[in-house]
Amino acid sequence: MRKKLQDRIAAFKDATIIKEKGLYPYFRSIESAQDTEVIIDGKKVLMFGSNSYLGLTNHPEIKQASKDAIDKYGTGCAGSRFLNGSLDIHLDLERRLADYVGKEAAVLFSTGFQVNLGVISCLLDRNDYLLLDEYDHASIIDGSRLSFSKTIKYAHNDMDDLRSKLSRLPADAAKLIVSDGIFSMEGDLVNLPEMVKVAKEFGANIMMDDAHSLGVIGFNGSGTASHFNLTDEVDLIMGTFSKSLASLGGFIAGNAETIEYIKHRARSLVFSASMPPSAVASVIASLAIIDREPERIDKLWANTFYAKKLLTEAGFDIGNSDSPIIPIYIRDNTKTFMITNILQKNGVFVNPVVSPAVPSDSSLIRFSLMATHSFEQIELAIHQLKAAFITAKAYLQNVQS
Repeated sequence: MRKKLQDRIAAFKDATIIKEKGLYPYFRSIESAQDTEVIIDGKKVLMFGSNSYLGLTNHPEIKQASKDAIDKYGTGCAGSRFLNGSLDIHLDLERRLADYVGKEAAVLFSTGFQVNLGVISCLLDRNDYLLLDEYDHASIIDGSRLSFSKTIKYAHNDMDDLRSKLSRLPADAAKLIVSDGIFSMEGDLVNLPEMVKVAKEFGANIMMDDAHSLGVIGFNGSGTASHFNLTDEVDLIMGTFSKSLASLGGFIAGNAETIEYIKHRARSLVFSASMPPSAVASVIASLAIIDREPERIDKLWANTFYAKKLLTEAGFDIGNSDSPIIPIYIRDNTKTFMITNILQKNGVFVNPVVSPAVPSDSSLIRFSLMATHSFEQIELAIHQLKAAFITAKAYLQNVQS
């Protein structure tokens, strides 16, 4: 058994092959704060690969709130929320988040990934059904694997397929639909109005993953359900703090009874150390800035529309993005790595997304906007994108000939 495991590990050569080609794009070392410019290998690089949509991760007010929390509470809680790890600021943030997304109650988890693991796995039983969009985030998929329920996937954002799948299930079974609000790679928006109709038709509940929606859409950035004016029709709203809210952690919000159940049944909550006070204070400060400066969201969308206009005019295939996440489809893994590498050498950081994260014919560069980007930075990045495409195409033609 020991040799078999070691053989399996030794057989993993994917990363080595890419490294040998000089195209490895992961675990890049950044020597500065997440901002519109970062330092890599001592050089300035434009950052178009960050999830800091509102550009708050380096905000002085948030950094000060984090420092003040360390001074008052120390660096950690040394236990789970369930036992000794609940601080008054945890409870304060939970109240603020519930109010922000329009629900009765909320509970914090240490990461967004843990929210989906804990909530999805604890809610449903053996005779229940979980319905997932085929493009849902990996944390939702892993949560489904821990659940005793039966998991059914429906075609991406296809409400007719969802209706078809639901129609075959027992009428009296519990059914939970879980979907990203904004899909993290494609950047498109869930068809929530139609999903609500389908859910009502078959007596299903809805859980919305707003990891990439908070701070981006909805009233004051309060998410997908708010964006469609359907907050009362969505049972659970999940969010993370590592994107627009400039911190680390996550939460689930819903009616008070459901949240009470989750607090006592979600294993990733009960058996994990709680969010450190500095992270909690950062989220509280971020929410205050979002409330005080709604123009940040307006600027994020101005940047998004401008970038999409320039990319479309340049002939790039950007799919159906409805968000600051803009996929630039390459549809070839090697070329995707090559363009990413060329861009970084020329001062632009983007993220390559290849199979198995997306289908093998859908590899892409994930180009993401921040409210703090200038139009000039966007123009320069897209100029470099065009040049990188030309360089990669010429190189590959050379190699093939």
